[in-house]
Amino acid sequence: MNPTAVIDLGRQALEVTLMVSAPLFIAALVTGLIVSVFQAATQINEMTLSFVPKLVAIFITLVIAGPWMITQLTDFMRRLYEAIPGMIG
Repeated sequence: MNPTAVIDLGRQALEVTLMVSAPLFIAALVTGLIVSVFQAATQINEMTLSFVPKLVAIFITLVIAGPWMITQLTDFMRRLYEAIPGMIG
């Protein structure tokens, strides 16, 4: 296995990681932004007010995007396992 293959494999792993985690991060970011605007408008400074909606949004996003996320991860792992003979041969 040459260094180029290792770097390419690491790049693919990072791409899959970012792609799979993006829906959850975006849901948390949008929910946090909405709650922050609400808190600024009403001058409520309650920490749990920002935590609970983020938790709910991430859970809903996980339920909706979960099958796609699992498919992406299993496809990557399948490609990785299928490439093992070519890497060591």
